[in-house]
Amino acid sequence: MKLQKTGLIFIFLITLFFVSCGKKVETDNGPLGDMYVVSSIGDAIYLNPVLASDSSSSSVNSYIYNGLLKYDKNLNLVCDLAENYSVSENGLEIKFNLKKNIYWHDGHKFTVKDVKFTFDKLTDPNTRTPFSSDYLMVKEFKITDDYSFTVTYDKPFAPILESWAIGIIPEHIFKDEDINTSQYNRKPVGTGPYVFKKWVTDQKIVLESNPNYYEGAPKIKVLLFRVIPDQSVQFLELRTQTIDELSLTPDQWNAYESFFKNYNKYRYPAFSFTFLGFNLEKQPYNNIKFRQAMNYAIDKKDIITGVLSGMAKTAQGIFPPQSWAYKEIEPYEYNPKKSEELLLSIGFSKSQDGKLLFNGKDFEINIITNQGNKTRELTAQIIQEQLKKIGIQVNVRILEWSSFLNQYVNKKNFDALILGWNTSVDPDQFSLWHSSQCGQGQYNFMSYKNEEVDDLLIKARTTFSKEERIKYYHKIQDIMREDPPCIFLYYPENLVCIHKRFENVELAPAGIGWNFYQWYVEKENIKYKNANLLVQ
Repeated sequence: MKLQKTGLIFIFLITLFFVSCGKKVETDNGPLGDMYVVSSIGDAIYLNPVLASDSSSSSVNSYIYNGLLKYDKNLNLVCDLAENYSVSENGLEIKFNLKKNIYWHDGHKFTVKDVKFTFDKLTDPNTRTPFSSDYLMVKEFKITDDYSFTVTYDKPFAPILESWAIGIIPEHIFKDEDINTSQYNRKPVGTGPYVFKKWVTDQKIVLESNPNYYEGAPKIKVLLFRVIPDQSVQFLELRTQTIDELSLTPDQWNAYESFFKNYNKYRYPAFSFTFLGFNLEKQPYNNIKFRQAMNYAIDKKDIITGVLSGMAKTAQGIFPPQSWAYKEIEPYEYNPKKSEELLLSIGFSKSQDGKLLFNGKDFEINIITNQGNKTRELTAQIIQEQLKKIGIQVNVRILEWSSFLNQYVNKKNFDALILGWNTSVDPDQFSLWHSSQCGQGQYNFMSYKNEEVDDLLIKARTTFSKEERIKYYHKIQDIMREDPPCIFLYYPENLVCIHKRFENVELAPAGIGWNFYQWYVEKENIKYKNANLLVQ
């Protein structure tokens, strides 16, 4: 859901290596000006990378904060706040040297104390963060001086470098605050290319170009995130050109070209999967045979054809096909009869009118999903009809985004839900599936627990051998076929349109937006002449 990672770098850890991060060449293309308007179906929750676990928050945070490292266009890790780093021969120690020309948005200078403070908050058991497992692997954090430090691990940790791509937060802002409830979770101070200006709940978040950004001020003056909780309304705004970027549904992608006369469209594979998940702390969802039965009862191809216009692939497990950990496994066939047989074998019975009974009562499943995502809503409706065929009544409830996450997902207040995971490039998914990660605010909110998977997840993240990791991840996928943590539905594609007036837009392996700070608009095409005044 969050940080992207790559395991490819670990082939270099057999010998000592030193990485120096050269300065980027700044571009003088285009004037400083205009406003970029992004639409989102849900509001952010935390503008704090230590706490943020949802996509709406993360997308805004990426413009406000920097990590020590970041990904370039080809998904290679390069330096961000770090000037350079070196890794020991055994791969258990990293020495970071930090850039000395970095300033927080309020003018305070960035130093190693901010990194140490962020690390301390990530490992503090009182911090409601889903990311702590990566940093609890650190044995020692040793500060050398104001701009260098060393972290030591007592065992191999495969995502060792990727973990330091998380956004760093300022010590001087949070040191006297409760990080979970701090006012600065809504008034962030970062080091990134954009400075926070305003947040109107459920309406908009406004950022402004950082004139002191170390790579040069972004050319787009204002970045406006508008909350529009309906994809149909978002799409209609293409006609009036009141939004500049939109994630499209497949039917929108195939709409009349007249909708896109002022936009360019981009289509590329998503590192994600969409799933139907169950609350495994409840019966009968905690029964393996129940989840197997649901796999047989749901026709995924029908969903992909009817909802996604064929613009997705049937999901088989936790890794999308472009992942180096992906394994082709035998999919569940659509077989309602077999589904019924499995359900009857675990205590279900059938009434005279064909309804399935559990513990002598009509069995119903309440499926929730988030408002504004038409694809998930339609997917829920198709599942509703498919399960009706075997005698299960499904009730679908559509919830506003922040309520969906805070009141239902995080509190495990659900029977079933439809959601998607944006997975990392590195296949480590310890935080998603390990049984230790089931607490409130953590990612394993379905409460999946399998001792063999737990063991394999740990083994896979504590070896640098890519070949060994592949074996462990393939085994996990085999186990999860028989003990499915959820119903993997489909691997979607990213379908995006961006207004044509923006120059320097480039689709790369990292997707769209990897070089956003270099985008610009030619002077004669600038739409918002006084962008900073328009969003006061």
